[in-house]
Amino acid sequence: MSSQDDHTYMRAALEEAELAAARDEVPIGAVLIDHTTGEIVARAGNRTIELNDPTAHAEILTIRELCKKMKSQRIPDYDLYVTLEPCTMCAAAISFARIRRLIIGAIDAKGGGVLHGTTFFEQPTCHHKIDITHGIMADECGNILKNFFKAKRR
Repeated sequence: MSSQDDHTYMRAALEEAELAAARDEVPIGAVLIDHTTGEIVARAGNRTIELNDPTAHAEILTIRELCKKMKSQRIPDYDLYVTLEPCTMCAAAISFARIRRLIIGAIDAKGGGVLHGTTFFEQPTCHHKIDITHGIMADECGNILKNFFKAKRR
């Protein structure tokens, strides 16, 4: 995939983040791409409040959707684009699903589990190493979160 493709798919993830914000959810979005065709095969934004489910993060929802479609717990031919660095729970799900590539928008120095915190994929107990790209549209991905929380503090 080219850098231009990464931006196209991250824009789609940002659309999901905007929809999450409109539902008053933390605006994080994710899309799963079939890396062989370039088709977006699953997309979601956070729905933890709507579903009363602390695991209903955008990443988990997209993984669940595609695994159900594929009738498989493993989806190794797919790439995940997410607007914010995944937490440790999501990093574990990404690993267990055997996702091929993870593309991150903004980093999360406080709650991230990929580049910060537990650095899940670096742990000896992690059985699946993944190709990680970060910083794609980082400003746009970070700004939607900053603006959301700024509005909440008013």
